[in-house]
Amino acid sequence: MNQEHLDNLNKGKQFWNEWRTQCPEVLPNLRGAHLTIMDSHQKYPLERRDFTEFNLSKTDLGRTNLRAVDFSGVDLSSTYLDGAILTEADLTGANLQWSNLEEANLKEAKLSQANFYFANLQRADLTKTDCRNTIFYQADLGAADLTRANFSNANLREANLMGTRLVKTIFENTDLAGSSIWGISAWDLNLEGANQTDLVITPKDYSIITVDNLEVAQFIYLLLNNQKLRDVVDTITSKTVLILGRFTPERKIVLDTLRDALREHNFVPIIFDFERPKDRDFTETIVTLTGMCRFVIADITNPKSSPLELQATVPDYMIPFVPILQKGESPFSMFRDLKAKYDWVLDTLAYDSVENLIKCLDKAIIFPALQKGEELMKRKANELKIRDIQDYL
Repeated sequence: MNQEHLDNLNKGKQFWNEWRTQCPEVLPNLRGAHLTIMDSHQKYPLERRDFTEFNLSKTDLGRTNLRAVDFSGVDLSSTYLDGAILTEADLTGANLQWSNLEEANLKEAKLSQANFYFANLQRADLTKTDCRNTIFYQADLGAADLTRANFSNANLREANLMGTRLVKTIFENTDLAGSSIWGISAWDLNLEGANQTDLVITPKDYSIITVDNLEVAQFIYLLLNNQKLRDVVDTITSKTVLILGRFTPERKIVLDTLRDALREHNFVPIIFDFERPKDRDFTETIVTLTGMCRFVIADITNPKSSPLELQATVPDYMIPFVPILQKGESPFSMFRDLKAKYDWVLDTLAYDSVENLIKCLDKAIIFPALQKGEELMKRKANELKIRDIQDYL
């Protein structure tokens, strides 16, 4: 802590802001200061220290005692608040973009309408915080405690929620699309009206697998990593559709459009993108996912997209495989052998545009897949025929 900087702060808002304007190159160092007027033994905030309209951007407030202070509407962008005590503080409408709140204590703080874009809240304690209408877009909340926090109408798109503790957390009408949720502990959540599309359930540097339900995510991940559990629940195949392929940026529209269209038909799409094949041996993962699905759609347009995975799954899983191929392209060389040997591989559907693919989704993909599925079920149900040696005597 710099005592001169603390003295400037204690001289009041006008002096502080003028000093910041006159010395823009100075980054105030208040680390470890005691800036609250609350007694540590007081149970409720009877009086708040008012920092409204203070320019505190790029200030070092790490390890500072800020219990019950009033930061409402304050610019705290790019500020260090790591390890700070902010219990019961009022940060309503504050700007905390790019701020560092790692391991900060925010219990029962008011964070509604604040902006935490790209903020670091790793291992922070947000127990019972009011985060209504708050922006956490691309924020890092890894291993944070969000127990009983209220995130109603908040924006957590593409946020890192890996390892977070979620107990009785409220996500009513919250936008969680694209957030990373591997390793979460989720119990008794309120997800009414929440946008849960494309939740990433795999760790960093692994091939991305997404699901559309936060509470189901843990279950899906367990299925991928627990053989006994997979055996018990091998009947949950009525709504799941696996989409395979390597979706490069220019072809990602195929993935996105297919996924959205399947949702409209009340299916649950699981996406597996082979963009990063060096992460791990993910053929086992594909085999597990295939066993959970009603049918599989495999885009074989890119010759490197999924030959090994199809060869590993088609022979062992008697479920419909629907290959699709963009016109003008050719399937990988060994695909003909798969089609010839296994009749649950449907005829390849060549499409000229994504629009026409979706327009014919029901007739050209869903209906033939379900029809083939029924045929295969009947075949599986047939009794084993046994010959009697007496018939040959």
